[in-house]
Amino acid sequence: MIIDSGKPCNRQTPRSHNLVMHDGWKPADMLAAAKKDVLAYPNVQLLNATVTAVTGTSNNFEVSVDDSDTTYFAKKIIVAAGIKDIFPDIKGFAECWGISIIHCPYCHGYEYRDEPTGIFANGDKGHDLAKLISNWTKYLTVFTNGQPTFTQEQEDAILRNGIKIIETPVSGVEHDNGYVKKVNLQNGESVSLSAMYARLPFVQHTDVPAKLGCEFTEQGHIKTDMMQKTSIPGVFSCGDAASPMRAVSAAIASGTMAGVAAGKEILEERF
Repeated sequence: MIIDSGKPCNRQTPRSHNLVMHDGWKPADMLAAAKKDVLAYPNVQLLNATVTAVTGTSNNFEVSVDDSDTTYFAKKIIVAAGIKDIFPDIKGFAECWGISIIHCPYCHGYEYRDEPTGIFANGDKGHDLAKLISNWTKYLTVFTNGQPTFTQEQEDAILRNGIKIIETPVSGVEHDNGYVKKVNLQNGESVSLSAMYARLPFVQHTDVPAKLGCEFTEQGHIKTDMMQKTSIPGVFSCGDAASPMRAVSAAIASGTMAGVAAGKEILEERF
């Protein structure tokens, strides 16, 4: 059984890239095609709901969902609910997320190549993004949104590569249906941009893994081994819930491994 709330983190993204054979597809179309493929198998069910609780232990889990008194029993659980980004309190920022305020140049960088681009980050993250995004465009501005926290070596490297650093806090993002036009600063100035990269804090999209007792990495991802097993027997996880690689291709690969591992575990216990 697949239980899906229908709220993936890329739901605002107009096109998904970096997936061979499906480059440029709309995420909603990719999801619809995936569901059609999976539901062609008669032993698969899809439930449009949100999981509110999972209790029990391996081979005897009980799953509860919202707006229903019905519970479902499962031998194994695969957590593939992803993460939820925490947006800064900046007008227009959330509306642009996944459209022109983006997280990954490997997924969207080519589409914004050689365009005036911002980086909304500071410290190590800001330095890493400045270095990375300079491969796609030389028209870069780093917005630290306050006092810079770069080391002197990091700041020197950023400036040496012709990248501007703006410390003035950002007051808002002007956009046209999610496409950035300007970044407005608290001092009244503005910077014209076509795109901006950001590395945002996040939380798990569901609190079920935490309530089950799953271990997490320092970054906040569910800790898994190479077979996508969590620290709790019978519980597996895949996709960006368990990895910083936020790409559809990576999610598919880890999902394949989680499915194989969970199925193999059931067979071994039954045989």
